[in-house]
Amino acid sequence: MEPECGCEENRLSRRRLLAAAGAGLAVAVADTGLAYAADPGYDGDVLVLLSLRGGFDGLSAVVPAGDADYYTLRPSIGVPQSQLIGVDGLFGLHPALAPLLPLWTGGQLAAIHAAGQAAPNRSHFEAMEQLEQAAPASRTRTGWLNRMVGMFGEPEVFQAVSMGTAMPARVLGGLSVTSIDRTVLSGEQAGRPIAATMDRLYASAPAALKRTSGQLTDALGYASGLRAAGYQPANGAAYPATDLGAALKDTARLIKSRAGLRAVTVDCGDWDMHENLGPAVAGRWMFDQLKALATGLAAFAADLGPETLRRVTLVTVSEFGRRVAQNGSGGVDHGWGNAMFVLGGNVKGGKVYGRWPGLSGGCLRDGDLDVTTDYRQAIGEILQARCGVSDTGTVFPGVTPSALGIVTAR
Repeated sequence: MEPECGCEENRLSRRRLLAAAGAGLAVAVADTGLAYAADPGYDGDVLVLLSLRGGFDGLSAVVPAGDADYYTLRPSIGVPQSQLIGVDGLFGLHPALAPLLPLWTGGQLAAIHAAGQAAPNRSHFEAMEQLEQAAPASRTRTGWLNRMVGMFGEPEVFQAVSMGTAMPARVLGGLSVTSIDRTVLSGEQAGRPIAATMDRLYASAPAALKRTSGQLTDALGYASGLRAAGYQPANGAAYPATDLGAALKDTARLIKSRAGLRAVTVDCGDWDMHENLGPAVAGRWMFDQLKALATGLAAFAADLGPETLRRVTLVTVSEFGRRVAQNGSGGVDHGWGNAMFVLGGNVKGGKVYGRWPGLSGGCLRDGDLDVTTDYRQAIGEILQARCGVSDTGTVFPGVTPSALGIVTAR
């Protein structure tokens, strides 16, 4: 789809305007003309997309302990059955995920295994680009979240947000908020009201520029109000002192402020464990990464509380999984099939969804875990059931939503 102004020069001017203006906040203009804003009429879930960048090893996080080939192929990094928690038949969770165990046993957290993209791609850049576009067989070049939020009419402020230190990915155009408490314009200070000056400057500008500058100043005004009000996480929630913890805290803050969020993207990196992944003990790479992830997600759920969590669904994705067999450096190389987590108040949790293909030689795809659930099918099911998207074909062309039954329909 073309930019809403229909003019490449105008689109670039809008980008330059906002890139030059923001410090702590930038507005990325989506090619769908989407999605900035509050819509009090929306009653669907806030969809939080957590990207585990670098190639998440789902076989370490959601361990197929009942498949004997797992331990044969991972003699030094396989998680022993005696250490697993939240055991669900064939599977058990890595012990570092213990902060999430109450959500798992309480039915707010589930996993989907052997999930991933339709075809293997072991390039970080290319696989992430395809994951975010989610339309490999078409000429579509927008991100799938762009397409989803763009279905809901006229966009305004805070409908779609990329939260944290990462710049907006191809998957989502909208506000990119590094930190709510640091959301200011470069050079803004007492006696120099740059936002007000921008409003006057663009008052007679072409509609596309005027609208975009207005979105920026509206966002600044809303963030200023949140900053002035301050924020204390609820229910004893203790976020880790990490980029992920800060991003999830601000996400909860925006959700609870009733800003009109429909979609949020958050990034969590450092999953590219080619060496020294380590056994399942504290102080080793995978253990510490999973613990930090689990601590952040547990704090997020606690902060929201049961009532608000009932209108939020968080889904994890990664560009690819890891090879089934460990390598000579005690790590795992780029693979294919993976595990996804789904967290929310209406998740049918405490179990692992999807068809398990097995890890024996004849079941593997060139040494990788096979994919039996396309990630787009799983997310499409959630969009239909929880986010009011009846036409998922617009979001994921040519893909039919799964029927896993992972969430309760509205």
